[in-house]
Amino acid sequence: MIREIHSNDIETCAHLLMDAYNMEPWNTHWTIETATRYLNEFFSSKDFVGFVILENNTIIGAMFAHRKTWWTNDELFVDEFYIAPHLQRQGYGKSLLEHAERYAKSQNLAGLTLLTNRYFPAKNFYEKHEYIQADHVVFMYKEL
Repeated sequence: MIREIHSNDIETCAHLLMDAYNMEPWNTHWTIETATRYLNEFFSSKDFVGFVILENNTIIGAMFAHRKTWWTNDELFVDEFYIAPHLQRQGYGKSLLEHAERYAKSQNLAGLTLLTNRYFPAKNFYEKHEYIQADHVVFMYKEL
């Protein structure tokens, strides 16, 4: 089952984010405090759109996104998207992604946009679902 994210889902989603990213290949160091604050920043946004996927009434994945204005047509920008590690590669991510695509179509949005790391498996997941790399966009940063 897939449904919209509610405020009382944030803590569960934060724990799931930690499970998904505090291990190989990402090896991040999320704490429950930082993960909760991070997800609440998305959730409190005026243009927030979010979904959770459940198995046996337990949240096993989440998508945090927002409606983004663009000059041609608004789009859905995916900020975070993850599935419980032990349930990856079983079709849950595909189902959640397809749900978001149907939502975007129903809202007459141009499509979905997102950023991902080219060196991690997520890039292959998106390519498998017909997402393409935008060669005209470069994500840049400076570590301080």
